[in-house]
Amino acid sequence: MRSHRFGRLGAKARIRHVCAHAEVETVFQPLIKLESNECFAYEALSRFPDDVEWTTSEWFATARDLGEGAALELAAIRAALGHLDCIPPETALAINVSPAVAVTDEFFQLAAPFAHRLIIELTEHEPVDDYATVVDALDDLRHLGARIAIDDVGAGFASLRHILRLAPDIVKLDLSLTHGIENGSGAHALTSAMVGFAADTGALIAAEGIETRAELELLRKLGIDHGQGYFLGRPGPLNAHLN
Repeated sequence: MRSHRFGRLGAKARIRHVCAHAEVETVFQPLIKLESNECFAYEALSRFPDDVEWTTSEWFATARDLGEGAALELAAIRAALGHLDCIPPETALAINVSPAVAVTDEFFQLAAPFAHRLIIELTEHEPVDDYATVVDALDDLRHLGARIAIDDVGAGFASLRHILRLAPDIVKLDLSLTHGIENGSGAHALTSAMVGFAADTGALIAAEGIETRAELELLRKLGIDHGQGYFLGRPGPLNAHLN
């Protein structure tokens, strides 16, 4: 945790100020249908005031360490939802949420009115102790039209447990599988296996971290449905993507 500039109390106060004054900004990265090159969804990514030299990950990690993780996540989600009216109605908005926040009433109340437009990407910052509660919470939003995605699949065993227990609508392959896939038989084999899994379960497969045409072309040949990465579109303001 990088709270040394403020000390713990100062860092906690800074995070609370950001939440209370809606100082979270949102940038968007497109998720593309690889066959048609159409935008399937925009993933909302948070950006924070630059007076603190924390990365986005460090903002969230520090907030969790100080007991403010849920508040900061919910502030980021509110900021992202504020842009939904500007996103074309046929295009989804993907928002990131931890299992701990996904089961809260606050998250349900925020997401429920817009559930039919949302992809809820479950993150893995903390272990899931009670899958039944998470499944119930996500099913409530699924019944309202939300789709569930598992992020960073292939990065560890927790992702595989998520897939088996949560039966996601979308499986997002970790960039460690995508990078250099044309050179690595292990990544190639695992990606092919995930395509087969998706076919059996009805899930969509999306590859993260596509940075070269060679990666894109091989992923298409392997049957990957959707993709995301700098080669397809960098994170940026929503109007930059729409224009």
